[in-house]
Amino acid sequence: MARARRNQDRENRINEEIIVDAYGPEEQAMSWYYDLEDKLHFPFHAQCFASVPTSPLRKGESVEIRKMAPEDSCSADMLVMTRWSNRNLAVPLSQLKPIGVDQPTKQAIEDWHYWIAQGYCF
Repeated sequence: MARARRNQDRENRINEEIIVDAYGPEEQAMSWYYDLEDKLHFPFHAQCFASVPTSPLRKGESVEIRKMAPEDSCSADMLVMTRWSNRNLAVPLSQLKPIGVDQPTKQAIEDWHYWIAQGYCF
């Protein structure tokens, strides 16, 4: 993902609302997890816009996102659950573009994409 142009409003929201009390990588991951779990309204449809080696989804493929992956699966990346090839599968939220979602869901996903595009990590 290309580095995003710096957005001060988004930076402030992330730092003051999402990771405000997070000290260290584990707390940042859990802060992101609970923020996304709270703001994403499931189920929703999404389209894969980037193939990644750890996911079977291909660019252009559409999926229904059902919920966040289990908390213990999200220590390195935010994963969401979908049904793929007759099984439940966790895929990175960073490779998905939401389709027809409400504003809170859209903003939360855009915040996550922005954070990743800035090169931030846990």
